[in-house]
Amino acid sequence: MTATTHLLVVDDDPQIRAVLRIGLTQAGHRVTEAGDGAEGLAKAQSGRFDLIVLDIGLPEMDGLALCRALRATDQTPVLFLTARQDEIDRVLGFEMGGDDYVTKPFSPRELTARVAAILKRSRGTPARDQMQAHGVLRIDRARHLCEVRGVPVSLTAREMEILAHLMAHPDRVAARPALTDAVYGPHAGVSDRTMDSHLRNLRAKLAAAGCADAIETVHGIGIRMGPCAGS
Repeated sequence: MTATTHLLVVDDDPQIRAVLRIGLTQAGHRVTEAGDGAEGLAKAQSGRFDLIVLDIGLPEMDGLALCRALRATDQTPVLFLTARQDEIDRVLGFEMGGDDYVTKPFSPRELTARVAAILKRSRGTPARDQMQAHGVLRIDRARHLCEVRGVPVSLTAREMEILAHLMAHPDRVAARPALTDAVYGPHAGVSDRTMDSHLRNLRAKLAAAGCADAIETVHGIGIRMGPCAGS
């Protein structure tokens, strides 16, 4: 069977790359490898990938810096690998534009499941739900496009998921646990701080595009769409 998805694995440990290559290949993906941040950035910029598995603790250029450099021009989903337990590293990863993370040591089955979930979210939306509009804000999930009055806004896959969920129910308040389950899936173990990071980035991007009233916090209840009237 020919692999239909092409993944880039960036990790400086050859044994971890081998484990990832075997597991992801068995799951039906084609895998390209890089052993440090500089090589990973070069390969990411020279080819088309469906997802990047990226170690945070890389030589030459660490994973956070690599992700930040990619996000200037590319919205390919990024799954971070981290050997650190401190939540601040995961939050920084999300702020740099990451979509999910797995902590080392990891289960290959968990990692391939996370990869499958990210790919499903980024490309598996039913056609009827792909285009949504609210006020001056418009998204096209099929093409991963977000616009405010026709001006493009660059979103990560996770930010797009959050915005699409809120836009699908613009008159409802989404409780934090329900919003987290909708974006990550139930039992994902995602902290409030992680969701706060995504929402903060999303609000900042929309505000910079002239839509500062896009997302409202209803204190003690949750999150909902604002009027999106634009400034």
